Amino acid sequence: METDPTTIRHKLLRSGIVVSAMTFLSRVLGLVRDVVVAYFFGASASADAFFLAFKIPNFFRRLFAEGAFSQAFVPVLSEYKTRQDTSALKDLIDHLAGALGLVLTIFVLLGVVFSGAVITLFAFGYVVREDNAQLALAGALLQITFPYLGLISLTAFAGSILNTFGRFAVPSFTPVLLNVSLIASAVWLRPYFDLPVYALAWGVFIAGWLQLLFQWPALAQIGLVPRPKLNFSHPGVKRVGVLMLPALLGVSVSQINLLLDTVLATFLQKGSISWLYYSDRLLELPLALFGIAIATVILPALSADYAKSDEDRFAAKLDWAIRLVLLFGLPASIALVILADVLIATIFYHGAMTQFDLVMAGLSLKAYAAGLTAHMMVKVLAPGFFARQDMKTPVKIGIIALVTNMVFNLVLIGFLGHIGLALATSISAFVNAFLLWRALSMSSIYRPGAQWLKFIVRIGLALVLMQGLLLMIVPSLDQWLSYALEDQILALFGLCAVGSTLYLITLWLLGLRVSDFRDQI
Repeated sequence: METDPTTIRHKLLRSGIVVSAMTFLSRVLGLVRDVVVAYFFGASASADAFFLAFKIPNFFRRLFAEGAFSQAFVPVLSEYKTRQDTSALKDLIDHLAGALGLVLTIFVLLGVVFSGAVITLFAFGYVVREDNAQLALAGALLQITFPYLGLISLTAFAGSILNTFGRFAVPSFTPVLLNVSLIASAVWLRPYFDLPVYALAWGVFIAGWLQLLFQWPALAQIGLVPRPKLNFSHPGVKRVGVLMLPALLGVSVSQINLLLDTVLATFLQKGSISWLYYSDRLLELPLALFGIAIATVILPALSADYAKSDEDRFAAKLDWAIRLVLLFGLPASIALVILADVLIATIFYHGAMTQFDLVMAGLSLKAYAAGLTAHMMVKVLAPGFFARQDMKTPVKIGIIALVTNMVFNLVLIGFLGHIGLALATSISAFVNAFLLWRALSMSSIYRPGAQWLKFIVRIGLALVLMQGLLLMIVPSLDQWLSYALEDQILALFGLCAVGSTLYLITLWLLGLRVSDFRDQI
């Protein structure tokens, strides 16, 4: 077994780079997808209906499959991989596949049959406003999109197995297929429907099958294609179930917060759901590129350290992840706030998108971007508990963050509308991140590494210079809109390149090196 510390460090960094690269490709195509959707549908009532029908299965997917289930499954799988033989490991996977498959089948069937009730629950604002046409459209779309939950949940199950065995590329690339499917559906299927938005719903359904089937060859290569067996009393299944139940809130508070934003947005003017969607999509790029990528790599590594009772290595990996989040998350947050309007204008202000939509989406993007670093921090701190199979602590913290979000939603929505919803999400993310960090620190699970003060000073100086430069050179929105599209794209790349180059050069001049992160783990 590979135990050389230098080899392990290089492998962890290499895995992080692979996940980031695949995620970057996926998110770039995701932006292309959103450009296409914005061009054909803008922030219309039909777009609102689709985003709602797509967000509901996505919410449950992140809550159960990629959230609670993955965070409970990976530590148990890592323990079996470390302490049990191959036959026991395969038996665990087969029984979990059977249990998960049955639960998903029942849940999906209920969601499809009672789609109208589900939409009523998640779009109560439409009920209050007696917008029956919007409710009916969203319910019809949900019947098509809801099966995606079952397909993508099984995809996440397969991806968790591959990640545990160090196969990060395939799971990280898989989301590309969703983007390709939606782009193709919007462009080529749309003309075949009387109501074009149905093409997007079918694109989601097709993508679910594509993503699931894409995982199978990689599982076959490591001999772990599941052969479902049904036995809920299997020890591994019971352990995952026990760990999963309290993890539901702990891992997915940010998703619940975003869904609450959507529910409350149905009480606001039409277009509010779309404005929040477009701004959240731009937030997802740096969040996935750095926060989710680091968390994806760190959970199996932390789980393995815990199985080996290596507390020092465990703490060092957490410290490494926190430093990386601050290194990349803080400049990304500042840049998104400063560039919000020009980003929305360049990417989405085409076709059916109006200038009013542009301004509204830009405002909610600024509010979301303010909490980007906190969202990233939650992603990397939560595995510090899940890897130790401690689900209760993040649940308690998650409930506090959730209540915080609800309170600020109700306080701010009356003054700021959809912007208040985005801002409340950011505030609750900071509360969540702080409480997670404090709990890890007070229990000595996390212990800060050396030279933290020097690290913070270096980043702080670099951020000040980068922010000052961007504020000086970013054109006004009116000036930006006078540019041709190709000039906007070139200017946007130029602004990002100049800002990031100044930031990195400043860090290098202040003595920060890549080896500082390689040697830390």
